[in-house]
Amino acid sequence: MRLILLGPPGAGKGTQAARLVEKYGIPHLSTGEMLRAAIAAETPIGLKAKDIMASGALVPDEVVVGIIADRIEQPDAAKGFILDGFPRTLPQAAALDELLKQKKTRLDAVIQLRVNEAMLLQRVENRIAQMMERGEEVRADDNVEALGKRLEVYRAQTEPLIHYYGDRRMLATVDGMKPIDEVTAEIARILQAAASAPPAKAKKPAKSVAKRPKTKAVVKPAKVAKTAKRPAEEMAKRAAKSRSVTKARAKAARKAARTRSRAAVAARKGAKKVVKKALKKMAKKRAKGRNRLTKRR
Repeated sequence: MRLILLGPPGAGKGTQAARLVEKYGIPHLSTGEMLRAAIAAETPIGLKAKDIMASGALVPDEVVVGIIADRIEQPDAAKGFILDGFPRTLPQAAALDELLKQKKTRLDAVIQLRVNEAMLLQRVENRIAQMMERGEEVRADDNVEALGKRLEVYRAQTEPLIHYYGDRRMLATVDGMKPIDEVTAEIARILQAAASAPPAKAKKPAKSVAKRPKTKAVVKPAKVAKTAKRPAEEMAKRAAKSRSVTKARAKAARKAARTRSRAAVAARKGAKKVVKKALKKMAKKRAKGRNRLTKRR
């Protein structure tokens, strides 16, 4: 059983993961724990992560994916694993897809624990108050302000994964505000159904039956998705080509304007010549007329 647990901080992923570990006998892979384990074991990836973290920088995706790749190769992950905290972003999700494809395996399910954030914050306040009443020590990062910031990060970075896996028909949503046992039972039903279901296929964009105007180009959803996946180099080439076409059109327009200008100048010159000739003829006729009058006299 290979699955991902999605949900904001405090949604109960750790609690449910512990129960799944006990039921299926598969490891719970937490990114933070794996980073610390790799560093402690002084693996090549762990040493690289250690240097990056020591400098205060964020561990890049390729390092995190490398740690995941090493971990799922271990014997205890042969029957499956539970991913918690990875993937966090869309690039990480795409990297995981490619990693599993290379290993000729796949995810069985992605389960989202949906929670009410306002109630989640209230839970934290109540828990802290109870801990303080009992005289227990409260961690510095265990407060409403810290949770609020973590929720903001989740919404910005991780929440888009809900649509990512939803489009691939792999996402199942569970109400994380229900009692723990009910959440566990619902997850069990989802995994049982996933185990007996054929591999899910990404749903195709629905075809529009509306009449499309002949004079206007209509961009299909599939084309938009394909364009979004094009490499940056191809997009840059297209942009350069577009600029080249624009420049060519502008150059042609300037050339046409110059041609029209020359034609107008030529026309004016031609008109002056015509007028000049006409005036010369008139002058000659007048001169001839005056000569005749002089001779008669």
